[in-house]
Formats: sequence, C-alpha cells, structure tokens
Amino acid sequence: MVKEGSVLYSARRIQSTSDADELVRQFLDELDREAMIVVALNTKSEPTCLQVISIGSLSASIVHPREVFKVAILSNAYSILLAHNHPSGDTTPSQEDIKLTKRIKNASDIMGISLLDHLIIGSDGYYSFKENGEL
Repeated sequence: MVKEGSVLYSARRIQSTSDADELVRQFLDELDREAMIVVALNTKSEPTCLQVISIGSLSASIVHPREVFKVAILSNAYSILLAHNHPSGDTTPSQEDIKLTKRIKNASDIMGISLLDHLIIGSDGYYSFKENGEL
C-alpha cells in the first residue's frame, strides 16, 4: 500500500459539494461508460486516495460495498465520497443509484467511516444526494 499525499490533487480540501465536483469531474467527465470512484479523505477533508472501483456499460455499473470499503480501509480513510458519471448527461438518479447509496450509507455507519456524499456527474452539472436530503 502506498499513501498518496493530498498534493497530488488540485483540490487540497473538500469543503463543499462544488469542491468535490471539481475534483471528480476531471476523472469522470468525458467517459463513454459509467464509472464509479471512491475518494478517501483524512480528518481535514483532504483527499488521500482516489480509486476507480467499477467501470460498467453505457447505462449501468456494478458496485458492491466491499469494493468501496476496501479502498477506505486500505487508505486509512476518515470519510469517503462516492461519485459516478451518467454518460447520457442526465444527472437524475436511477432506482439502482438510490439503493446503492442507501447500502453504502448503512455500511458506513457500521464501519465508522462517514459517507460524505454521492455525486452523479453529468454534462451540465451534478446531482448531490446530500444536497437533496437523501443522505
């Protein structure tokens, strides 16, 4: 395991949803398939690890909590941020997105690693589960 310094990411501290969007958009914006990433954060909300955990098809990506928390545990995360893209550009969450977010939130409560937000990145913006009261 290699510890990454937060200096590797342009956003040195995630203090808002727009900061998170700025960080993850550079990895997800132009992809032609759905991809899910986990950002591990330290106690100062600085990213210490960013990992792609799933690459799916045009409209779906399979994610299990074990992949999410493997990254979190190995990077000694205090909290995590989930993000994935919708290649269609529409940021409206699917039923699968909602179910996955609830599963990850339940697991995060058990693990003691906070889920800060789940972002869906689209061509014209983002959807934040936290901002929309779903976290």
